Amino acid sequence: MLNKLVVVLGPTASGKTSLAIKLAKEFDGEVVSADSRQIYQGMDIGTAKPMELEGIKHWLFDIKKPNQIYTVAQFKKDAVKAIKDIQKRGKLAILAGGTGLYIKAVVENLDIPKVKANPLLRQKIEKEIAERGLEHVFKKLIEFDPEAAYIVDPKNPRRVARALEVTLLTKKPFSQQRKIGNPLFDVLEIGISLPKEKLIERINLRVDQMIKDGLVKEVEDLIKKYGQNQQAFDAIGYREIIDFLNKKTTLEQAANLMKKNTWHFAKRQITWFKKDKKIIWIKSLKEAGALCQDWLCRG
Repeated sequence: MLNKLVVVLGPTASGKTSLAIKLAKEFDGEVVSADSRQIYQGMDIGTAKPMELEGIKHWLFDIKKPNQIYTVAQFKKDAVKAIKDIQKRGKLAILAGGTGLYIKAVVENLDIPKVKANPLLRQKIEKEIAERGLEHVFKKLIEFDPEAAYIVDPKNPRRVARALEVTLLTKKPFSQQRKIGNPLFDVLEIGISLPKEKLIERINLRVDQMIKDGLVKEVEDLIKKYGQNQQAFDAIGYREIIDFLNKKTTLEQAANLMKKNTWHFAKRQITWFKKDKKIIWIKSLKEAGALCQDWLCRG
């Protein structure tokens, strides 16, 4: 029999962390973060890193500096190790986050091939981005690999360039580079479903709160320490504030762009997750608790 793993997932601002903490309290669990930005030290406000963990142990927060590269393969290794540690102590492991590929890597035990960077090809792609625009190169990627539209941020030049680089080098779609292995865990996947209007409202309120909480100061401190050209700072919230600090936009424009880009990102997350028919979508904590209780009682 495989050890049990609960996965809490959903689009950004849907309440995943709050639900994971409540389930951990109810079922004696610990939370493993599946967020590709909350791994970075100092990136707190812009990643909505929870300040109150309510006594629940969280794994994979603040494990890297923003100038360090962290891959999906590294995440899978670290997450599986943390989950097994939790299970060994008789507690319930809860993997919670919105980075779809991180979750898929663990749930489907993906074998992730290592494709070495090709500096000449990367330089050629980056030149094309500079001359013809990021949107043009993203469309080129989607022509080769339509599925990449749901897993690659079209506003992130490094992600787009890498996805196209891997596709051209391997002559295989970027989205199909990973092979599914034998399952590592008995998994219950719980997805948080919110009406579109409610999710947009939560995104907008969250962005406003980030600005009030000092996101501009956080970004200023980070770029003083690491410089502004770190891959980690291509995240939504950081790139818009960097543009503001470089006087390319006003703060109001930056906030509005954050709201717009976050909503577009949330839509891509929803599309990605909807492809997984094993996810059980819930609308309330009570519903999630009942699901867990029933599933755990099955032995």
